[in-house]
Amino acid sequence: MSYTASIIGRGNLGLLKKLPWGKAVPDGNPPERPFSFAPAHRMANVAGHIAVALHRIGQALNILFRERSEALGLTSPQAQALLFLRYSRPDLHTLTGLAERLLCTPANANGVVDALERKGLLRREPARGVRGRKRLRLTRKGEVAADSLDSALTDLERWIRELPEEDQRALLHATEAIVRRFVQAGYVRVYEMCWSCGFFRPDAHPEDPRGPHHCAFADVPLPDPITYRECPDHVPAGGRPRA
Repeated sequence: MSYTASIIGRGNLGLLKKLPWGKAVPDGNPPERPFSFAPAHRMANVAGHIAVALHRIGQALNILFRERSEALGLTSPQAQALLFLRYSRPDLHTLTGLAERLLCTPANANGVVDALERKGLLRREPARGVRGRKRLRLTRKGEVAADSLDSALTDLERWIRELPEEDQRALLHATEAIVRRFVQAGYVRVYEMCWSCGFFRPDAHPEDPRGPHHCAFADVPLPDPITYRECPDHVPAGGRPRA
């Protein structure tokens, strides 16, 4: 019996003629043409089930985040900008840095900043040491709004925590592997904090007044509070040996 037929069952072999890829395939092999959105494909394909499940989770999270944003009178890009300014390194808080985070043009990022400025959620300040450059800073009202958005993942985190610890670790390993593939394909840029980065040298110069830690990527000292902010230059510690 073929791989697909073994999943469908002997009593439903007639369904094989209706499958979108046309015919059954040898035992142990996936269907010839993968259609993850086709229900018949998922019957015979664990990876197809997982792909659609992740797609549904993504849809649900987008809706949840949009609802949370709209409740605050924000668009999704505006909400993402607030979270970026709340949790990323301060030196990234420029129009260029925001455009890179939102994966948009500086002109579009400028429109987002204009809207947030009108709402009193951020302000532009002169950047220290760079003439004509502006730094973006959240107002107190903007910080409160960002903190309200921060709870958007609370339900998902709770549901994950209800899984057995072994399943949580397996899920973490699997999803991180998938994220790495998206990064390699250019669809995702991971922002993470220093403590899990291969460029991070903790307590490299504890007496340095500029900061006790060191970033080998930028070759600069790091004060402790900065190391808990997100950075786009993050490289997983296991992906690059520490020098």
